[in-house]
Order: sequence, then C-alpha cells, then structure tokens
Amino acid sequence: MKDNKFLLPAVILGVSIVIFGIILGCAASAFINKDRQVTVKGLSEREVPANIVSWSFTTSITGDALPALYAEVQATNAKVVKFLRDNGLSDEEITVLPPEVDDRISNRWSNERIPFNYKLTTPISVSSTNVALVQEIVMKQGDLIREGIAIGGDNSLRYDYTGFQELKQEMVEEALANAKVTAAQITGSFGSRPGKVITADQGQFSIYSKSDNPSMMKVRGVATITYSISQ
Repeated sequence: MKDNKFLLPAVILGVSIVIFGIILGCAASAFINKDRQVTVKGLSEREVPANIVSWSFTTSITGDALPALYAEVQATNAKVVKFLRDNGLSDEEITVLPPEVDDRISNRWSNERIPFNYKLTTPISVSSTNVALVQEIVMKQGDLIREGIAIGGDNSLRYDYTGFQELKQEMVEEALANAKVTAAQITGSFGSRPGKVITADQGQFSIYSKSDNPSMMKVRGVATITYSISQ
C-alpha cells in the first residue's frame, strides 16, 4: 500500500512531463515553420527618352501708369507668342496667364524713393510632346532679348514620361523574376530553396530625370516577395 501511495503521483508526473514535451515540441515546430520564410526585393529599371516637356518663364514690365503698362504688356506678350509660333509651336502648346501686378507704392515700408510705381509680371508656359523642338527654341531665346524682351522666372525645362503603362507589365514580371533569383541565392547558401509565395507586392514605381541628362528618364520598379523556405 505504501508503494501504491507514491505510484499514482509518479504516474501523473510522468504523464504531465510527456504532455508538456509534446506541447513544447508542437510550439517549437510552429515557431520554426512560421519563421521559415524569406522576404526579398526584385528590381527592374528602364531608361527612356522623355515624351513631354514643359518650359515656364515670365516677362516683366515696369512703369508708373497702369493703363500704359498694360498696353505694353499686351504688345510684349504678342511678340513672345509670335516668336513661339514662328518656331513651330501651336496655340494649344502655349499658355499666357494674366499679368501679376506689384504695386510698389502700396507695398513699400519706408519713404525711400522708388524708381517705378508698378511692376507687371506675366507667366508664360509651353507644354509639348515635341521635346527636340522646344529644346531648340530655348536656345533661340536670345532673339527675344534683341527685341528688348527680358525672359525671367524659372526659365528651365521640365521633362516627363507618360508611357509608363506600356512598360508596367514587362517590368513587373522582370522584378518578380529577379526577386526569385535573389531568394534562391539566399536560401541556397543554407542548403534550402524558395517555396510557395506567401505575400507579394507587385511593385512601387518611380519616374525621374537622370541627373546627367534630364531629357532621359529612368523608370524604376521594386517588387517585394515573401517566400516559404523548402528543403
């Protein structure tokens, strides 16, 4: 009877240890399986010529009488538009905004004498798909200076590329393929290989001008893929 007294607790303890071991083993297995995955990025890049260009600049006129200044602004802008048309641009590609008036008398902060009362600044912009033509026109803006028209403002070209949708599918496929190659290289170093796809982000795309040649655009796509790891 004395032996039986200690037998039941020993059996219970033994069974508890076995059950705990099974639970611990299952938990460890689940943890390992959960972490047996690899997340990689795949890159795809293209260089393409810009297919749209924008050119923004301003003309400015100063003086003391607004009516006379406004007439001069109209005459100046007419010369600018003629210059742009004569060099091959259409009216649809040219935008002339209303002049901005700087009232020097109302805005001055001291009694200091000012050389003129008003300054009228007109923003003018060009947007065209003929990139080469606009580049040529910009190089000819000295013709306007010879007519007494000073070009100001930003006076720089901005480029863009609008054919991204034509490249997207091909670039997504390339980025995904490159991601799988990277996953194979990483898992291969551990004697494994990539298995099923767990999650997939088809990509974040960006388009920007190259620093050494702004009229050439770089299209960049990055895909992020998480694979399971197979032996």
